[in-house]
Amino acid sequence: MLESSQRLAGAGTLTHALARKGEGEAAQEQYAAAMIGYLRRSVLAPPLTRERGHAIFVDRACVWLGDAACGMGSADQLQLRMRLLLGEALRLDAAGIILAHSHPSGICRPSHGDITATHQLVVVAQALDITLVDHLIFTSDAVYSMRAGGLL
Repeated sequence: MLESSQRLAGAGTLTHALARKGEGEAAQEQYAAAMIGYLRRSVLAPPLTRERGHAIFVDRACVWLGDAACGMGSADQLQLRMRLLLGEALRLDAAGIILAHSHPSGICRPSHGDITATHQLVVVAQALDITLVDHLIFTSDAVYSMRAGGLL
């Protein structure tokens, strides 16, 4: 079982990104931790041999509007379905996207391909007035925040 600090790694950055007026810090941390937990379960569901992507869509107040699977890949690459991802964001009138995907390799760092695809998504999403709140990478025992890592 993961230690609490490992389970919530990245929650601090996500908490600040999801800061909601009128809510205390503890409530914001619980909200961020719940989102991280949900995304972890979504992207680490079997089969664990292939990268899997999932997204949460939020409004300007960072209220959860919906979520969707957004790609499946090989053992070391995610085929992000950007057009479908942004189409769902527009359908929900989302102001933000929290993207997550798994790394079955156990290496909890973004690949060059992850960074390139994320930057492409940021550019296209911005043109639609949608913010990429964060892109999280999960392994079985860790999570990496591209925002906290300075890549967003």
